[in-house]
Amino acid sequence: MTRIYLVRHAEAEGNLYRIAHGHYNGLITARGYKQIAVLQQRIAHIPIDAVYSSDLFRTRTTATAAYLPRHLPLHTDPNLREVNMGVWEGHTWQSLRMEDEARIVDFNRHLDRWQVPGGETARQVLDRFLPALTKIAKENDGKTVAVFSHGAALRMVLGTLEGYPLSELGSTPHGDNTAISLLEYDEDGFTVLYRDDNHHLIDAHLSTFAKQKWWKDERMLESDMYYLPMTEAQRKALGIGPEGQGIAVLHGGELAGGVQLLPQKEPGVGWIGYYGLLPTWRGLNRGIGPLGQAVQYYREKGVEHIRLHCPNEETESFFRHYGFEKTPQGYMDLYIGYGEQA
Repeated sequence: MTRIYLVRHAEAEGNLYRIAHGHYNGLITARGYKQIAVLQQRIAHIPIDAVYSSDLFRTRTTATAAYLPRHLPLHTDPNLREVNMGVWEGHTWQSLRMEDEARIVDFNRHLDRWQVPGGETARQVLDRFLPALTKIAKENDGKTVAVFSHGAALRMVLGTLEGYPLSELGSTPHGDNTAISLLEYDEDGFTVLYRDDNHHLIDAHLSTFAKQKWWKDERMLESDMYYLPMTEAQRKALGIGPEGQGIAVLHGGELAGGVQLLPQKEPGVGWIGYYGLLPTWRGLNRGIGPLGQAVQYYREKGVEHIRLHCPNEETESFFRHYGFEKTPQGYMDLYIGYGEQA
């Protein structure tokens, strides 16, 4: 018999910024690293013999909680990846909802009929993931292993192993970041002993789901900000000059704020000239989403650091909370490159 702990990766950029990231290789967030620390404490007593993960950064980094303390190698397998989102990759969930709400509902509730151009179907995910998981189980007979993977893929796999047909996988729950599920494998196949346990996050007040509401909705939809290139009239309304790229933050057609991305002042550094919401939109937990637009914009240009000036301690505290560090020159700096390897 093999015992397998299936673990979802820690909070990553797509989770924080509410962007569809399947095979997109995003980084772990500041809260995600705290989740990894409490996950390591949670599993410290478990005699894990081998550790596997998908080959993406967010799973490899989360897997450090299991393999580094035990001085084990990390085995990576692309068959353990998240579902390939195709043309959805890199788009916010709100913009996708506005474009085709019915298909978003299919992704959340009717996985048997969900498909987008360039992406995988649920069946294709299962056809690569389940054989890989079975191979791991057979190669580790009599041992305990940890396998690190992704939210949507794990939802499909766990629902299938619990006996749900493809048409009913959408009725099964989502797992929080670093949520743990336990399987046993023997000659009769897999048994799910429990799934999606996140009590280590709840106890530490680090749950990603506790900060979000979409998963509570019957159709698992959210109503949030969306982003478009900024018009001249919007620049004037926000008091932003003509320099650089302007991204308007909108909600229901109403201007809520904006981001100004300035031409690079130095190699490898992208500057934010303006970042803010209008007064009526402040204090509503909407301030972090626009940062995802800046991260994606600059990463596509090969930039590794984002910097900005903070006018006061309140805004400095806000950006510190999301991973920015203060430089000796007094700027706030966020690393968005891939130099740190798990």
